[in-house]
Amino acid sequence: MNINSLREQYLRSPGDVDKVVRETLSRVKDADDGNVWIARVPDEQVIAEANRLASLDPAELPLFGIPFAVKDNIDVAGMPTTAGCPEFAYTPDISSPVVERLVAAGAILIGKTNLDQFAAGLVGTRSPHGACRNAIDPAYVSGGSSSGSAVSVALGLVSFSLGTDTAGSGRVPAAFNNIVGLKPSRGLLSARGVVPACRSLDCISIFANCAADAQTVLDVAAGFDEQDPYSRDVANVPAGASITPQGARVGVPKSENLEFFGDEAAEKLFHDAVSRAKGLGASIVEVDLAPFLEAARLLYEGPWVAERYVGIQEFFDAHPDAVHPVTREIIGGGAKPSAAEAFAAEYRMQALRRAVEPVWQDIDVMMTPTAGTIYTIAELEADPIQLNSNLGYYTNYMNLLDLCGTAVPAGFLDNGLPFGVTFIAPAFRDRAILPLADAMHRAAETGMGAARAPLPADGPEADDSDDDMMLLVACGAHMSGLPLNHQLIERGAMLVQTAKSAPHYRFYALEAFEPPRPGMIRTETDGVAIDVEVWAIPQVNFGSFMAGIPAPLGIGTVELEDGSLVKGFICEAYAAEGALDISDLGSWRGYLSAKA
Repeated sequence: MNINSLREQYLRSPGDVDKVVRETLSRVKDADDGNVWIARVPDEQVIAEANRLASLDPAELPLFGIPFAVKDNIDVAGMPTTAGCPEFAYTPDISSPVVERLVAAGAILIGKTNLDQFAAGLVGTRSPHGACRNAIDPAYVSGGSSSGSAVSVALGLVSFSLGTDTAGSGRVPAAFNNIVGLKPSRGLLSARGVVPACRSLDCISIFANCAADAQTVLDVAAGFDEQDPYSRDVANVPAGASITPQGARVGVPKSENLEFFGDEAAEKLFHDAVSRAKGLGASIVEVDLAPFLEAARLLYEGPWVAERYVGIQEFFDAHPDAVHPVTREIIGGGAKPSAAEAFAAEYRMQALRRAVEPVWQDIDVMMTPTAGTIYTIAELEADPIQLNSNLGYYTNYMNLLDLCGTAVPAGFLDNGLPFGVTFIAPAFRDRAILPLADAMHRAAETGMGAARAPLPADGPEADDSDDDMMLLVACGAHMSGLPLNHQLIERGAMLVQTAKSAPHYRFYALEAFEPPRPGMIRTETDGVAIDVEVWAIPQVNFGSFMAGIPAPLGIGTVELEDGSLVKGFICEAYAAEGALDISDLGSWRGYLSAKA
């Protein structure tokens, strides 16, 4: 069911799509699916779609004849959307834009999958259709809330599936079923046609057997949707050079941040993964996970739970008994936070976002366990809220902090259940992290899914070109950790080095600006060297960045201490009149420290 393998088969013989689809339907019928499905597309309709495709050119359709499944909180035209609650069901006239894109690319929908009701859970047990059981050992949880979507891939019933991910629902089920789970950057895939969990955070996610398949689906599914107010137009934001193991700076949590809930086997597997990354040529950098974990706690312990209530408020208030008891307890708590609490939490969250920004100057990617342990269904049902919370320890912060991530298999526990790690990076580095994720998946030798099928020969396509990047010298508020640094980060810029200018500049504080800015003016006499940072910014984003620079500042040529000439911030000479000369301090940080 690997996408690339099927595609090679179809390119040789397009008529094989009928044979593949009939085999798929037979597998679905014969499988003890462990409560995977909520609704199935009628067999005759699936076969008719295969026959339609057989007359087309597979070379023109990147997902020609590829069977897939959709989580049942995502709209498919003509099929009920239940979100795991039959009383809530409605039948949409149009599909989610993501589903439309996949079908237009030739993918064939098999059915809609089970989930934790209203996508509230990381376990796969909170459903009136029954607990969706783990693909490897049915006594264990499958992970959630995208439980059926993950298990359908792991059992080989479909080639890929769509889930959603607000707090980990696209990653935890991947780890528990030995497959890949890609949680894209917020807004990269349209969320229109999705029953909201937390609307400002929700992402449609992708489950696949391997990173190459996930990339194939991502390339089709991603796209700006002007009708989705949370969609982000990133057509001109390049992913940047791919991250491969050799030379990658991989951040891992400090030992005091790691939590495995008493699972020594999981702890060992994570340390094995760190050693594996080193063996592949990566350098390991310890990261303080504390601000990430504080952000994670705010998702459920703060007022963001109110978003879950608002998303289904009318139905929830009118039909409380239709909601799963645990789900009702969680979502019902969303009616309590006040507007004042919401603003206070948002202020704290913004401070945490700023606190984690400098981390990405020291690392290219972060690797954490996807989940610290796994539980049996019986264990989970005995303590449903706390154990569910444990499973979100490494996942809940990602959307709040605007990060992307891919979960991949990393070994098997003593009980035979899979263990996984997640590779995390700032928004819009989705494709860039896939080569590293793929290399680590291969090195772990876990295979794919419940059958541990061998990975295909080819991994995701790597982009090793830096031709689309240009260097930029920052000397003030745009430097790492300072108030305007986000303007670089949001445009995909990366810190290259800290440096000094040549000793040919005078430095001024332009205090009329908010925040204050520095003015760096070249002089032929009595110049000094200034501390600066050199950033690499995608060329396509440089224009929008430069458009926001106010006079008398501008971009010119800056000479560095080593004699190299790099584009960077300069200031028109007239601005020095009446400005505070801070040249003797030698840096903008020195000025801020002195001012404080």
